[in-house]
Amino acid sequence: MLWIKAFHIIFMVCWFAGIFYLPRLFVYHSMATDPATQKHLELMENKLYRFMSLFPYLTVIFGLWLASYNVDYYLQAPWFHLKLFLVVLLVIYHITCGRIIRQLKEQPSIRPHTFYRWFNELPVLILFAVVILAVVKPF
Repeated sequence: MLWIKAFHIIFMVCWFAGIFYLPRLFVYHSMATDPATQKHLELMENKLYRFMSLFPYLTVIFGLWLASYNVDYYLQAPWFHLKLFLVVLLVIYHITCGRIIRQLKEQPSIRPHTFYRWFNELPVLILFAVVILAVVKPF
């Protein structure tokens, strides 16, 4: 069970690394005026998104595997329900990042860089909440 927990945490950390860096690329992309720079950022965004898209699957698979060891407890634990809700929000955020990549390719200045700076903060809040829920197990 500890190996499963370790892999769950490793894949979650890898996913968050990508989730933190990709919107930073959006900031740079929306500020870029040089077409060559925009193309380079497009390439970086696409490669990072493809690479990091494996990690949500692995995070969820190992998380559910971990939860399967004590299903009755997790089904009645309110903190776990909230954690799952936040994971769903993070998956939606991840998918939204893919859509933003396509939007930036078509129109780099579709949104100001300040939008992406704020957009970049949402996963930080989710990370704090998920870690607190998993460690402290409030309620």
